[in-house]
Amino acid sequence: MSDHLTYHTRFSPAEFDAQYNLRAGRPDYEETVIPGWSRDSETARTTSDCSLDIRYGDGDEQKLDVFRCADSAAPTLVYFHGGYWQRGDKSIYSFIAPPFVAAGVNVVIVGYDLCPSVTITRISEEAREAMAYIWRNARDLGVNRDRITVIGHSAGGHITQMMMATDWPAFGDDLPADLIKAGIPVSPLSYLEPVRLTEALNAGIRMDPAEAEAESPMTHHPPATNAPQLVVVGGAETDEFHRQARMYVEKYATGDRAIGFYIVPDVDHFDELNVLADPASPFFEHTCTMLQGKGPKS
Repeated sequence: MSDHLTYHTRFSPAEFDAQYNLRAGRPDYEETVIPGWSRDSETARTTSDCSLDIRYGDGDEQKLDVFRCADSAAPTLVYFHGGYWQRGDKSIYSFIAPPFVAAGVNVVIVGYDLCPSVTITRISEEAREAMAYIWRNARDLGVNRDRITVIGHSAGGHITQMMMATDWPAFGDDLPADLIKAGIPVSPLSYLEPVRLTEALNAGIRMDPAEAEAESPMTHHPPATNAPQLVVVGGAETDEFHRQARMYVEKYATGDRAIGFYIVPDVDHFDELNVLADPASPFFEHTCTMLQGKGPKS
């Protein structure tokens, strides 16, 4: 393995926790961060043209929310939330939709079942089921299946990378290879072994070494197409999250596959989502550029 994939052996359990257990570094997470997102998301759902809890699979949380901009031909942004595959709910993240809707984008926010009720492997499968459902039912959903960009944060960044690696015709013979036109992994977990070794996190995930290896984009899941990507990380995030983001760019960017790298200045793992939802921010602008098929800006 490369140095990128063996560096984690340097860390003690406490150091793993400091690098990856990010909620421990935000004591206001439960009192301020989540309540603020939830409040803004409730407002988004009550003031938007949206359809909620559309079932795309049999799992309890296999549902999606669609926020429409009144133009079914507009770009489609599909969002996968974070929470280390064991926490979170799509309803917390509705606040991301309104600024994009106002910019002429249709937004789909995807829910999925969580560990330990299901495995990370199953979560990746559920995400593929969601993407196939969106493509097959785009007309009824009121979105454009030919202009799909996928974005996800943290665990959702991992899901985004897994979607970029999917051989869609093998998943469904009616699906096009270029089902996804662009991807934006935000603070992604590109290599899962360090997460497995972070005891506080893996207690809820229950990932074994074989699954950590099999579900890592860095080891088994290169991009399946040359669709452009923009990998994003917060400037104030831990060194490991910067490394997780950079290693993916360094391994998979080619002359034919543009993968940009953008650091959101001065923000941590959580506040970068507030910047994403700020239509005056460069992060929002870069995302809109990707949605328009213009390729990444770094």
